[in-house]
Amino acid sequence: MPRPDARVPLLDAAERLFAERGIATVSDRQVAEAAGNSNHSAVRYYFAGRTGLVEALLERHRAAVEPAQQRMFAQSDSLLGDVRALVIPLTDSFAELPTPSWRARFLQQALSDPTTTELMRAGTGRFPTSGRIVVSAAERLAHLDRGVVEARARLTVHVVITACAEIEERARVSGEPPPWRAAGAFLCDAVGGLLQAPVTAAFHA
Repeated sequence: MPRPDARVPLLDAAERLFAERGIATVSDRQVAEAAGNSNHSAVRYYFAGRTGLVEALLERHRAAVEPAQQRMFAQSDSLLGDVRALVIPLTDSFAELPTPSWRARFLQQALSDPTTTELMRAGTGRFPTSGRIVVSAAERLAHLDRGVVEARARLTVHVVITACAEIEERARVSGEPPPWRAAGAFLCDAVGGLLQAPVTAAFHA
């Protein structure tokens, strides 16, 4: 029987604590204690520090969505197809987590924390499909001002992650399973409309 991966309890504990309290306010020692690890230097030992821990959490998330994104993107022939290839694997991956879960709220924290924002944008080497989907969607919107498209793409990330974090939190409070399938369909429609909305003025930010 293979030995359990000692990193998993640390990842699970960090994901929960970061989601609940924010990334900057949680110490490595608190992560180790929450994971039941008596070695208070466990985060440094297994991940070489806080940055490595956050990178491992993001890699675990990307690994969960990459295969489905590849399959759906290979079948996409429209902007909505691209949007679905980006969003549905995300909400489906959340649906596979136990209730309560913390992944969407961790991603929201990582997106808003200045020390981890760049980590959210990096790491596409092993998991390139989301980047390819974004490029494809941008090409389908080539008739729009480039600055508008880029700003809407950034807004899309915030809309999707924030919505998923709110759904996850409501499920934690209610104890009911989150409606991820319905949420995925709703978000695809909303994002499709956002990306294709009429432009009244060019925007660069």
